[in-house]
Amino acid sequence: MTQTAIPYVHMRGGTSKGPYFRREDLPEDLDTLSEVLIAAVGSGHGLNIDGIGGGAAVTTKVAILSESMDDWADVDYFFAQVSVEDRLVDYKPTCGNILSGVGPAAIEMGLVTPTGDVTEIRIRAVNTGAQVIAKVQTPSGKLSYEGTTEIAGAPGTSAPIQLSFMGVVGSSTGAFLPTGNLRDTIDGIEVTCMDVAMPVAIARAEDFGLTGYESADKLDANTDFFARMEAIRVAAGEKMGMGDVSKSVTPKFGLLAPAREGGSIAVRYFMPWKTHPTMAVTGAQCLASCALTPGSVSDGLLERANESPTELVLEHASGKIDVLIDFSIENGFSLNTAGLVRTARKLADGNVYVPASLWQGQGDNL
Repeated sequence: MTQTAIPYVHMRGGTSKGPYFRREDLPEDLDTLSEVLIAAVGSGHGLNIDGIGGGAAVTTKVAILSESMDDWADVDYFFAQVSVEDRLVDYKPTCGNILSGVGPAAIEMGLVTPTGDVTEIRIRAVNTGAQVIAKVQTPSGKLSYEGTTEIAGAPGTSAPIQLSFMGVVGSSTGAFLPTGNLRDTIDGIEVTCMDVAMPVAIARAEDFGLTGYESADKLDANTDFFARMEAIRVAAGEKMGMGDVSKSVTPKFGLLAPAREGGSIAVRYFMPWKTHPTMAVTGAQCLASCALTPGSVSDGLLERANESPTELVLEHASGKIDVLIDFSIENGFSLNTAGLVRTARKLADGNVYVPASLWQGQGDNL
């Protein structure tokens, strides 16, 4: 069968991984693009056996890069969340973990030239409009993945990638508090609906009869909890002005509990139909902002810092993630920037092949 070859770089970005493409190597039409990405990843089978996905939501993510159309940025980053089994592609959210690999991938693809021992790359997240500065290790002008930085949820150590997020408040809905309230009650559960880097409906674990310290596997096995959470999430999406979100991965859902491992607060994060095995970078910014906001569902779960910037340590299902928040509380909580350190690694490069019946492409066909 004739196939279309599409150049790609396979990267681990933070605690996710997937193919990174150049925009010019893919179809312009979103419907055709979706079919190509579904075929490339192998969506429609739980093991993604007919594609390069890994059978989990964190391994069926796609980054699409191009020279930026924005005067501020160097690179435009367009994100696609491909479902594992449902043959769906969602372009509404962005992904901070996959974004961790955008800087190195841009250098690998020739979109950015290293400028010294550390290369600063300005990235525009196309899906949400967020502006991110990534500082990538390029000793002697050469990209390096080796280093001593360790992040929970990824084995070994790698070179650090410092990320600074700007313009993330209201990135999807246009408002810090999309419902206009610090708390809403849905199905008897108090929820804070917040949009910082990612729209998230956030509740206290104890209100669901949970501790907030359950493993991802234990939570995934709790079908009663997931059914109730999904109903609340869908209702929250409606209240947030996002319409019918029953087939969208946004808003996400988060649970809070008091810290018990020396961190600032314990969190669990949902993708939303499975528990995130670690923590999303975008979700971490929203949950950290909720933790710092007086009057939110985080009240009583932690001692809030009054000085900015402050570092919050979120205890998640696989360890901890540090979020450096620069904020103001003069007229209520207001986030200026959020910073995190992640790592990334190039896993493979070459061509991925999709049926030519989906798209003829510009590459060599077999």
